[in-house]
Amino acid sequence: MTPSLNLVFCGTPRFAVPTLEGLVAAGFQVSLVVSQPDRPRGRGLEMTFSPVKNRAVELGLPVTQPQAIKNNVEFQSELSALKPDAIIVVGYGRIIPQWMLDLPILGNINLHASLLPRYRGAAPIQWAIARGEVVTGVTTMRLNAGLDTGNILLQKEMPISSDDTAETLTPKLAIVGADLTVETLRGLQSGAIRPRPQDDSEATLAPILSKADGLIDFVHSATEIYNRLRGFQPWPGAYSTFRAKNFQVWKAKPLDQSLAQSELQVDAHRLLVGCGSGSLELIEVQMEGKKRTSASDFVRGYHVKSGERLGS
Repeated sequence: MTPSLNLVFCGTPRFAVPTLEGLVAAGFQVSLVVSQPDRPRGRGLEMTFSPVKNRAVELGLPVTQPQAIKNNVEFQSELSALKPDAIIVVGYGRIIPQWMLDLPILGNINLHASLLPRYRGAAPIQWAIARGEVVTGVTTMRLNAGLDTGNILLQKEMPISSDDTAETLTPKLAIVGADLTVETLRGLQSGAIRPRPQDDSEATLAPILSKADGLIDFVHSATEIYNRLRGFQPWPGAYSTFRAKNFQVWKAKPLDQSLAQSELQVDAHRLLVGCGSGSLELIEVQMEGKKRTSASDFVRGYHVKSGERLGS
């Protein structure tokens, strides 16, 4: 019988939880879980566990949460004493220092939510949807000192549905990624996997999102704006201004109908806005300081007239 691998797991967000669960269910020895420190959240600013720490505690796994790792002698000694065969990194949120990369014999294995070398960076799911991709996937790779540039181990494709958002696609990729990580470790253990370098000429970037990414530019086509709306859920979303106040668009659909850019048209309580090509039917919106509401209720409540504009 093949002996179980001794692992250290580094992760923080909900996306990483299925992989942690999958490793435990597959019989691997998870000797330590490393997660970001507890953060204050909510109006009361109560200290809250990360999703990974919360699940690790439920599974009875030891957890550590160093404030920093690069020059942390105590943390380095703790990991070195464990002598892990591999360190699994899924959305940990920290740059892995060279001493960690060099520590385990099988390396640091990262699960990335794209088909590398496409969408290297912090927000691969969001940018893949925002840029209109119809196929994405997950990649396991061996981390190196670069930004998502390590050798590819395994990949698995997944279609992006026309109504997928970052919120709906993320958990689906997380489940596929968990299975792929288990498959990767078993393949490395048996010697069946041959790592292959990435083709840097095909690389694209998925930088961390900013608030400005959600600002709607009506020069773009209706389809482009719709894709960005889907990709940037729940934050920064898609927003503009109406009557000099912030105006958030939560749901919409692209139409072929032509209207002047940013101009609103009211059609029997349906609300359309013109784009660079085509138009968007706004379905669910939110005015600054108000609750989310249907576009029809918004039209009635604000007495919206055709010819008014967004962005002014």
